[in-house]
Amino acid sequence: MTFIIGDGNPLTIASILAVARHGDTMEFSASVEDGIQDSFTFLYQRIDAGEQIYGVTTGLGAGVDTSVLTTTDGQCDPSRLHQIQQRIPLARAVGVGQLASREQVRAMMAARLAGIAEGCSGISLPAAQALLALLNQGIHPLVPLIGSIGEADLAPLAHIGQVLAGDGEAEYQGERYSMAALSEKIDFRLPTLTGKDGLALVSSNAASVGMAALVLADIAQLINAQSGAIALSFEAFRANISPLSPWVSRIRAVPGSAETTAHLLGLLEEGALCQPEGARQLQDPLSFRCAASVLASVRQAFIAARQATELELNSADDNPALLPEANLVLANANFDATHLALSFESLGLALARQASCTAERIMKLMSGSASGLPRFLTPHVGQTGFATLQKTISALTSDIVHHANPMSAITVPVADRVEDYASQAMAVVTKTSRLVDSLRYLVAIELLVAAQAVDLRGEITLGRGSTVIHQRIRNLVAPLDEDRSSAADIQRLAEAIASPDWLTAGERLLEIG
Repeated sequence: MTFIIGDGNPLTIASILAVARHGDTMEFSASVEDGIQDSFTFLYQRIDAGEQIYGVTTGLGAGVDTSVLTTTDGQCDPSRLHQIQQRIPLARAVGVGQLASREQVRAMMAARLAGIAEGCSGISLPAAQALLALLNQGIHPLVPLIGSIGEADLAPLAHIGQVLAGDGEAEYQGERYSMAALSEKIDFRLPTLTGKDGLALVSSNAASVGMAALVLADIAQLINAQSGAIALSFEAFRANISPLSPWVSRIRAVPGSAETTAHLLGLLEEGALCQPEGARQLQDPLSFRCAASVLASVRQAFIAARQATELELNSADDNPALLPEANLVLANANFDATHLALSFESLGLALARQASCTAERIMKLMSGSASGLPRFLTPHVGQTGFATLQKTISALTSDIVHHANPMSAITVPVADRVEDYASQAMAVVTKTSRLVDSLRYLVAIELLVAAQAVDLRGEITLGRGSTVIHQRIRNLVAPLDEDRSSAADIQRLAEAIASPDWLTAGERLLEIG
């Protein structure tokens, strides 16, 4: 499918996901192309009028005090713009470390195209169309992930811009090429960068925003799967479901509480836990009693991060912004992504609290004194069962909490100390992604352990939703009878819950739009 940028089509997390992971293409609407052209025309009008424009007639960063178009006789020479704009991405392609995945690069390009479509960048239409062609033809620049400090993702985006400048490397149909060789091989028309093209390609937080969209999609999938794991843990523990009562939200209207408790009750509906005397005891450990409350907090943090990301997907973060309708070249700080970074910091902290409760629920299910089931959930006296799995649970929880710790608010100043603050948005998004990788294994373990505990309960009537979840697990993993390695079982479940096929429509607490 093709997503038309413009004509009232807002970009959502789902839009980026379709382009990045499912190979959808993008196109500019006619009105968007007109807006891009108008902005570029206005740029040259202001250059001809002698206006000083950051990054066009002046140097960048600490070089803002240098006029780059002025000749020795004091005249302005716009013919130099090609060399200047060509050099901008080349000089800023300084990323190091692990390369972005194919889908991450596609998400970055899609996010940048969305920003360009706002019509404030001053980019030439051929340069914008060339970036669009990279995406649609499946040409994926090699982008190292370390180098951005979150006040425009200069380094990662420069590795994309470098390719449009005819330099650097790209992946195409599974092979790695120099862009010079690839453009000749497939007759890809490289643009002549001019005007503000080089700066427009790199001066944006599109790398952080594109990656944020992918991380949010992963989190939604994972938390939706975990809702099922929580329900199955309730079944296995024979927990008291009174904390899920609609009255809880009526007497304390915490945002998201009503939706979360209703969702969990829906999974347990028609099971024995919903009947009078269904629970084993009056009050359970807090990891069970507070499960819905913590999940509601995760839901709200997710919504805030999604809103911050989608705001960026439908905004212009160019500096300077070219505004023909206002006859204005606007120096601004729209490249600052502090709001995005803080929303992901909050989401990471919420997920860490969720992980803490998850780990404790698993431990309680394994405890004979807490659950009333055989210790470590082995049916055979003297065997290990899931005992040593507790070490993996502890290690995963520590890793999750580590990556939830906030980034420092202090960053080493750069650009001769002109750039003396940074949001570190990309680093925050990246560490949240690593947190999610560990949390996925922890959720897989909760599913594995809860299913085993349900089996050991014997004849119990599960809820309609938890019955389906239990069967899904058993379709992938056999019950633990004799001691065996659980590593392959955990891996199988972790991969399964990452797939959209794991969930039905009624199992989605979080939506990506």
